[in-house]
Amino acid sequence: MPKFYIHPSWKTVLKEEFAKPYFKELTSFVKSEYASNTIYPEQKNIFRAFDRCPFDQVKVVILGQDPYHGPNQANGLCFSVNEGIRNPPSLKNIFKELSSDLNIPTPTSGNLDRWAEQGVLLLNATLTVKAKEAGSHQKKGWEQFTDTVIKKISDEKNHVVFLLWGNYAKKKGESIDSNKHHILTSPHPSPFSAYTGFFGNKHFSQTNEFLKSVKKTSIKWS
Repeated sequence: MPKFYIHPSWKTVLKEEFAKPYFKELTSFVKSEYASNTIYPEQKNIFRAFDRCPFDQVKVVILGQDPYHGPNQANGLCFSVNEGIRNPPSLKNIFKELSSDLNIPTPTSGNLDRWAEQGVLLLNATLTVKAKEAGSHQKKGWEQFTDTVIKKISDEKNHVVFLLWGNYAKKKGESIDSNKHHILTSPHPSPFSAYTGFFGNKHFSQTNEFLKSVKKTSIKWS
């Protein structure tokens, strides 16, 4: 894999995964893609979600599909964009629901580092993408890797809140143990589906209520 940053806690948890043949093939594919094409996010940010949110601090998991494929948008955290970049439609809708749910001003910055640093793992199913080609790095091995990440969290942690927005995320979350964890589902925040049940889902307040109920610190979403 090209040079990247990942918190040591994840290196320990995923050590066996990194050694598997499929991951070595994925590494070769990703290296060649960065060498010959424009790929997002920047190489150093491929595992940024894991770097900003150590394994032992994960309290909430939000699942996305693949990184933004426009210039300067993807930063390694699902739904998040770099500072100073205009918020994409799904993120605008996430902020709209957040503002309505918690009765707070709509956040201006689309950089979600502030969530990650409080224990929100912002995980895309696929961690890289070719510029202007949505889904171009699907079915290359990333999904197997991120399925393992979800299973590790489910098996080795307790009382994690999983926010599964849209059918893809729901399917991806089928391995989560609902007896140990709190799973919240709704339609996707995309403009195509936000009005069919994403708006009004109150997932942000519900997440904090659950965290408080299990004696964990709530998330400052603003």
